[in-house]
Amino acid sequence: MDTDVFWRVLDAAKENDQSFDAAVAAHLSSLAPEEILAFECRLSCLRDAVYRWDVWAAAYLIGGGCSDDRFSDFTAGLVALGRDWYERAVACPDVLAEHPAVRAAAIAGDQDVIFDEAFNFVSSTAYERLVGDPEAFWEAWKVYSDAHPGTEEGGGMGEAFDFDDAQEMRERLPRLAALHLSPGPS
Repeated sequence: MDTDVFWRVLDAAKENDQSFDAAVAAHLSSLAPEEILAFECRLSCLRDAVYRWDVWAAAYLIGGGCSDDRFSDFTAGLVALGRDWYERAVACPDVLAEHPAVRAAAIAGDQDVIFDEAFNFVSSTAYERLVGDPEAFWEAWKVYSDAHPGTEEGGGMGEAFDFDDAQEMRERLPRLAALHLSPGPS
């Protein structure tokens, strides 16, 4: 599935009356199994592209901490935001401080904004609906990803740094730090 088609699927789901995850899964379940696997391949590539320390630091600030599992939910949530916000976050994760939901969540103390566990499973949900077997997707995905090398490789995580060092977080992600950290020393 090419990138433009992938983003069109997400855009169409946002215009649906169902929840976003349900709308994506419903659309995917109308496709052939190979197309669902191609969607998952594109989703995996997009998620892998943001598997970086600077993006993880943004998730850490927004989520008040961020485990491995939770970062997986965050990378899925970044994709679920749509092409514009995803591409902006790829270029500079600190731009998420401008997202209206992130700003509102910071004020409300909501640490779950952007984290979207359910979006991780839209392909498997759709595949199960289509073929009726909850394990079939994972078996098919193994075969598909083995046949399409590079579908699960990231581009490197970049420079690691200490997420608990408030000063470093302020330097690297100043806008998000301003939203999520108490003021530093004057």
